[in-house]
Amino acid sequence: MKSPFYTAEHDAFRDVMRRFVDKEIAPFAHEWDEAGEFPRALYRKAAEIGLLGLGFPEEYGGIAADQFMKIVASQELARAGAGGVSASLMSHTIGSPPIARAARPEVKARVLPQVLSGDKISALAITEPGGGSDVANLRTSARRDGDHYVVSGEKTFITSGMRADYLTVAVRTGGEGAGGVSLLLIEDDTPGLSRTRLKKMGWWASDTATLHFDDCRVPAANLIGEEGQGFKIIMQNFNSERMGMAAGCTAFARVCLDEAIAYAKERKTFGKPLAQHQVIRHKIVDMAQKVAASQAMLEMLAWRLEQGESPVAEICMMKNQATQTMAFCASEAVQIFGGAGFMRGIKAERIYREVKVNAIGGGTEEIMKDLASRQMGL
Repeated sequence: MKSPFYTAEHDAFRDVMRRFVDKEIAPFAHEWDEAGEFPRALYRKAAEIGLLGLGFPEEYGGIAADQFMKIVASQELARAGAGGVSASLMSHTIGSPPIARAARPEVKARVLPQVLSGDKISALAITEPGGGSDVANLRTSARRDGDHYVVSGEKTFITSGMRADYLTVAVRTGGEGAGGVSLLLIEDDTPGLSRTRLKKMGWWASDTATLHFDDCRVPAANLIGEEGQGFKIIMQNFNSERMGMAAGCTAFARVCLDEAIAYAKERKTFGKPLAQHQVIRHKIVDMAQKVAASQAMLEMLAWRLEQGESPVAEICMMKNQATQTMAFCASEAVQIFGGAGFMRGIKAERIYREVKVNAIGGGTEEIMKDLASRQMGL
């Protein structure tokens, strides 16, 4: 699909990404999903092609990248139809931006090069067992004790939670509400930190965990930003996270479309290919229409972000548009495949299992609508 937003540089990176996915991910996606994990060496391989460093400061091993380079990365990863691999491999894109933006210089210099080289894994820990996206009312506490904070509480549904080396954790250092929230960098060998693996509907290859903090002593130097400024930093993270999810979901929908088209041309029923049945052709056109609309909306929002705008309402709507498109296309693809679509091992089946996590993670569909309506002055 031609687009005026992509340059020769974007196209060259797309070629690199496509070769990487075809060689390093796609052949193993089903195997890794069944195993519930993928090799840690994949992080270093991703770093070698510049994937992990996109958008991070060059002084720490990052690579300058605009919104469209990030879209290319998300959408080429999605071609493997393995959301769990994408989620954990790229968990640093939500775990490390607060570090790059607001951590002390010595912390940035120590942590970011290790993450962007693929030697260490970064994750974000905000959600708690008693509350999901209600960041302002989180309960995990961090009490100052000399040159340390003492952290107590739990986080759950944390992507890369089992093997992350660096956890960017939202904690309460002050009173009630958003003003009492801060961010701390908690390292994997901190005494009192334990983890429980969680089993999920989809994203099997991604490790997901509940984190337990039992009086963990964390150096005060690991405070990210100032005390009480954590909520603001978290909110700054959301636009990028939701755009990345929207890009991936739109691409997963396209994978379902492409798989359905290929199968419909090959599979014969009642003496002719599925694609020659009008009802199947109409399904495919409906899928293609939704994918094209979502991609156009995504790219227009990316352009607006490049112009310095912050279209929060539209980004929230974009996330919902993309997840709804993914849900529709995954369902229709499985339907077109029939019994074969119910069997494990094909991309459409795997994507179908991963629909709901995208509609929930990064802010549920309901929260996106409420936030968008507030931004619209309603």
